[in-house]
Amino acid sequence: MIQIFGTNKSFDCKAAQRFFKERRIDFQFIDLKEKEMSRGEFDSVVTALSRTEGGRDAALEVLIDKSSKDYSSIAYLDDSEKEDKLFENQAKLLKQPVCRNKNGGKVEATAGMAQKIWEIWI
Repeated sequence: MIQIFGTNKSFDCKAAQRFFKERRIDFQFIDLKEKEMSRGEFDSVVTALSRTEGGRDAALEVLIDKSSKDYSSIAYLDDSEKEDKLFENQAKLLKQPVCRNKNGGKVEATAGMAQKIWEIWI
């Protein structure tokens, strides 16, 4: 099952939804302004990204939207504080879309547009 976390106003989220719709792949869209990721969902995304990005700190950097107007609130924090700040402000600080693929017991994740990786998933 593929989950897309983001906001309805994000053009990249709309493009991700279109990508999966065009290929007739079932997905679930979760609007972060209505319902943010639970701590377990957030941790599974960070853990999945840390496998591909080379560690938890690198995964967090990939998840942060550096073009966000709220980026300054997280830019100069210690790495230990960034994760909590990102979790508490998902709709404002996450690079969207965050896509999570739960394939059996294995979880894979992407942040931002990652069509080449999504092609591998399907």
